[in-house]
Parts: sequence; structure tokens; C-alpha cells
Amino acid sequence: MRDLAEKWSVAPDWQSAVITTPGLALRIVLDLNQLMVSGDLDAWARASGVDGNGVGAFGTAQGDRYAARLARDRLLVVSDAPLAIATGWHTEGFAVTAISAGLQVFEVEGSALDAFIARGTTLDPRQASASAALSFAGISAVVYRHQGRLRIHVDRGLAAYLWTWMETAASNII
Repeated sequence: MRDLAEKWSVAPDWQSAVITTPGLALRIVLDLNQLMVSGDLDAWARASGVDGNGVGAFGTAQGDRYAARLARDRLLVVSDAPLAIATGWHTEGFAVTAISAGLQVFEVEGSALDAFIARGTTLDPRQASASAALSFAGISAVVYRHQGRLRIHVDRGLAAYLWTWMETAASNII
């Protein structure tokens, strides 16, 4: 039987994975709490204290807990510490799902950031959009800025692919 595992990129040791080139530094962000919130986002904001608007693509998120807008009724909520809100359906009209284990988060910074973004998407990085969900490097991702860096959330199963893509893209930026 053919060994199909040869087709897949080998995942690096995420604890120490770093890509550095002149003008760019890329790394993994570990230990973030990530929640998917769906439904009445105003009710979510009242119950949680986290903004129900969320930032769009290339928008700037502030603080140690914030939200990225994915759709009219959906947010990706990110925090450094667990939020004191239960997962599941809330009678106020929203649902909360823990997805920390499902998404890998990358962080990119440096003077060549706009050139890096141009390799990953056709969107203008100087123009924030309503939704942070977009196609980046040919895959679905959530992309926004946080503390002067670009953050990219992708399905964990696609993390090794994106890492390989980022190594190639970073090395080709002059």
C-alpha cells in the first residue's frame, strides 16, 4: 500500500518554531483561549463584557481579550486567560463553543509585512474590512492585527501547510 503520509508537510516543533528573514519574523502564538460565538452578538457583549462588534481583516484588535468578526452573527473571541462564561447555548440568544484546540495561531511582524501579505491575499492590507475571515495563502483563515503584528488563525490541520508556505514566501521577499 502507498504511504500517503509522504505527501504531507512535517509539522515543526511548535514550541520553538520561528522563521526570521531580513524584514520579517514569524512565530507561533501558544496558549490563547479561543471561542466561537454565534447568534445575538449584542447579548454576548452584555453577558461577557467582550465587544460584540469585532475587528475585520487587517483591523487592529486591542487588549488581552478581543473579538474578530467572522460573519454578521459570528465572532472568534480570543483571550490570554479563560473567560468566565459557559460554553453551550445561552437563553439570551447566543452560543459559545471552545475551539482553542482546533485553531493554530501565527504572528508575523517586520518591515516587509505588506509584501508578505501581498503574497497571501489580494486584499489591500491598509483597508480594514468588515470580516476577518478570508482566503490567505489559498486556505481559509482569520487575519487581523494585534499589538503591531499580524495574527493569522487557521485550522490546526492546515498549520504545517501554512508554515511551509510562510517559509517559502518569507525567503522570496526581497
